[in-house]
Amino acid sequence: MSKQIKIAVDAMGGDHAPDAVIQGALEAMEEHDGISIIFTGKEDVIRQKLAGHAYDQGRVEIVPADEVIGFDEPPVMAIRKKKNSSIVVGLNLVKKGEADAFVSAGSTGAILVGGQFVVGRIKGIERAPLAPLIPTAGGASLLIDCGANVDARASHLVQFAKMGSIYMEHIVGVKNPKVAIVNIGAEEEKGNMLVKETYPLLKECTDINFVGSIEARDIPNGDADVIVCEAFVGNVILKLYEGLAATLLKEVKKGLMATLRSKIGALMIKPALKQTMKGFMGEDQGGAPLLGLKGLVVKAHGSSKSDDIKHAIVQCIQFNENEINDKIKENITTE
Repeated sequence: MSKQIKIAVDAMGGDHAPDAVIQGALEAMEEHDGISIIFTGKEDVIRQKLAGHAYDQGRVEIVPADEVIGFDEPPVMAIRKKKNSSIVVGLNLVKKGEADAFVSAGSTGAILVGGQFVVGRIKGIERAPLAPLIPTAGGASLLIDCGANVDARASHLVQFAKMGSIYMEHIVGVKNPKVAIVNIGAEEEKGNMLVKETYPLLKECTDINFVGSIEARDIPNGDADVIVCEAFVGNVILKLYEGLAATLLKEVKKGLMATLRSKIGALMIKPALKQTMKGFMGEDQGGAPLLGLKGLVVKAHGSSKSDDIKHAIVQCIQFNENEINDKIKENITTE
């Protein structure tokens, strides 16, 4: 790397913070020489946790933040009132250019609101969508939007499609990614008013590979690389995905432990099954970037373990190295 990438990390955010967050960040730093970490949060707690690790102290900084935004707090009110929270402090580091990215497993609502109003959108970007990678039989697909813009317009979805294509091509490495809009049928005339209005606009886009509608049942098969929808639909898809995967895994384990014969069989297939499930549970996908902002903000899952935090930080490295924001500005906002 030509320059040191500074990544602010919310040490207080998430179910397993601060231990898992600090461990994951230090692991990412150990594996990647070109990054430094800025922890935001309660300084005494962070220093106490860091004391149990061996790390390059010259690449770790602490910016104190005495407040923590809880998952149950109203996001707008929390961002306004808790100026000294680990989330707001981290977002301000990105806004001021003192950090290249911000990673948090904390309150989704606060991160979404703060990203839009503290960091701000790139000029010309109408809305900033939350875009996680979800596992499919074909590898991974980008679900955009999954939580930031419940009441989206057709013009927003068109921008989502374009930003998603840029991300999939330059971060995931999918050439000419297939873009589809979530619908209740494959036919063009189907869908609600938003889908019917957006579909012809996407067809007219010459800079994306629009393949038409995609039904929810075809998403896990990997029929599209970029899955476009407004946040209400996207969030339902994401939560069903997570719940169904967890339930299936539990039922498979129950079945394998049912009899002596199945237990013996389980021992034989355990390595292959573990590898398959690891890929489909999306354990290496990192967090969900909030695309279209002036700086990078990545929302990690609230239940993130150290590996999840590490992968989210690696996302930030790739995002900066591939100059995703510059590509968004060049290909979308100059039209």
